[in-house]
Amino acid sequence: MNKKIFIPVAAVLVLALGVIWFFNQRRSDISDALEQSLTSQESDVLARSNYSAEIKSIYSERDYLEIWLLNGRLSKDGKEMLSQIEESKYDGLQPTDYNLEQIVALSSNPEKENKKFRNLSSDEKVELELLLTEAFFNLAHDLEKGKVNPATLDPEWKFEAKATDVDYSQLLREVAGGASVGKIFEQLYPNSELYTQGREAIKDLYKIQANDTLTWEFAKVEGVIKVGESHAAIPALRKRLIFWDVLKPYDAMESTRFDSTMFEGLQKYQESNGMNPDGVIGSLVAESLNNSPQNLIDIASINMERLRWMPVMDWNQEMVLVNIANYQLDYVQRGDTAFTAKVIVGKEYSESPAFTAPMSYIVFSPYWNIPPSITLDEIIPAVQKNPDYLTQKNMEVVNSQGEPVNASKVKWSEEKNYRVRQKPGGDNSLGLVKFMFPNEYNIYIHDTPARSLFAKETRALSHGCIRIQNPDQFAKILLDDEVWDDDKIQEAMHQEKEETVKLDREIPVVLLYMTFWADKDGKANFRSDVYNRDIALLKALRKTKSGLDQA
Repeated sequence: MNKKIFIPVAAVLVLALGVIWFFNQRRSDISDALEQSLTSQESDVLARSNYSAEIKSIYSERDYLEIWLLNGRLSKDGKEMLSQIEESKYDGLQPTDYNLEQIVALSSNPEKENKKFRNLSSDEKVELELLLTEAFFNLAHDLEKGKVNPATLDPEWKFEAKATDVDYSQLLREVAGGASVGKIFEQLYPNSELYTQGREAIKDLYKIQANDTLTWEFAKVEGVIKVGESHAAIPALRKRLIFWDVLKPYDAMESTRFDSTMFEGLQKYQESNGMNPDGVIGSLVAESLNNSPQNLIDIASINMERLRWMPVMDWNQEMVLVNIANYQLDYVQRGDTAFTAKVIVGKEYSESPAFTAPMSYIVFSPYWNIPPSITLDEIIPAVQKNPDYLTQKNMEVVNSQGEPVNASKVKWSEEKNYRVRQKPGGDNSLGLVKFMFPNEYNIYIHDTPARSLFAKETRALSHGCIRIQNPDQFAKILLDDEVWDDDKIQEAMHQEKEETVKLDREIPVVLLYMTFWADKDGKANFRSDVYNRDIALLKALRKTKSGLDQA
């Protein structure tokens, strides 16, 4: 037989009052102080923050319950948030931008790795809570969009601004509801393996730096040093080859002679760093060996920021990827490289911009329609000196309707009514084929008659377009049609009139400028900053956030 259990009304009231008392006690620990600080405009953190409205709103809706503290000390979430701030250096960011110094100053053991926060006053607890919250918003922004606004820094960065609708307040609500801070931040990383691989490579660089006992005074090298020659920079460069573990210590450590043992180590170093392993110490080798671990961390940091600037894209799709700084083109399918070629890029005063556009057609045996700037600056002065110049260069003049005209009767003072083009052929500056991805910068990929230039280590030599080695192989893999076999491609490349072939799909072409990346094996790769773009970005990255125009 069921019996009804009656609980006296008084007991229910006592229980309810006890629950209310418990929560009021929890709130009164620092919540009253938080509310006072946030509503009275007394908080220094709030006064300087770009997220003061969001911070006020989220605490108001929580009835000013803390997110990072528990019983006056850092909670599990608080410890994880502090760890994320400290580890932001692996993203190439500065932990000091996320209030690390102010947070550590509140610690009872600031010199220890595992920070404790004991015996804090009510005001210090409020400060610690708000410092961590503001750091969350700032770090979330910087991981998602980048710390620096590329529009204010790099005129050659032509990608569209990253579109986003991420609500950082909602992310913080998820953390307050039990989500991992680290997992939340990982969601904000660029959707490219290059980023996660780069992060691991930077971790390794910090480990290497921790064991660095070398001095890194700049070892100046002018010209080249060949094996058997002597130079004052040799002892320092030898020690650096040993530091990077491509050479073992041996007796002649202080010798200024470039000996055969060092020669073999240098070849390993060159091969490992994407250089021609000729065993000659030239400007590129000297520049590379002068980079300390900290220099390399800086270079890596710069390029992690560039990845954060990138618009969201499917990196596993079919694409043509050109790294300008590496002078290399990769044709990628489902994340794997199916074709690689050396390229020549724009010289210093005709820099190839970084952007993306869809490739839609190929032109075999192309005309070269010479840009007006080149016509004015180079062609017309050459014709005025040598009336046979156009004939010798297989060029012709056409009118505004594209019809050839007698060049001898052209009034060059009226050059706007005419344009010069070079006819198809082996001497054509575009070579025998061009690959078109229409864009406002008039940049495309093309062959070149000057194929000997691909043997050069530094290949910033063009007017801005991308010249490709082995263009016939590139055409074959893009066309992906048995009709377009080697013979037909060669025939199409050697015609007297140009032929346009439309691709059966549009293929994204992505031009990047990356002086650092890490491959799938975790190996860090560094390249020379041929356009000197890294210096300005590093300076901006190392500025305090208050002095920056954010994205």
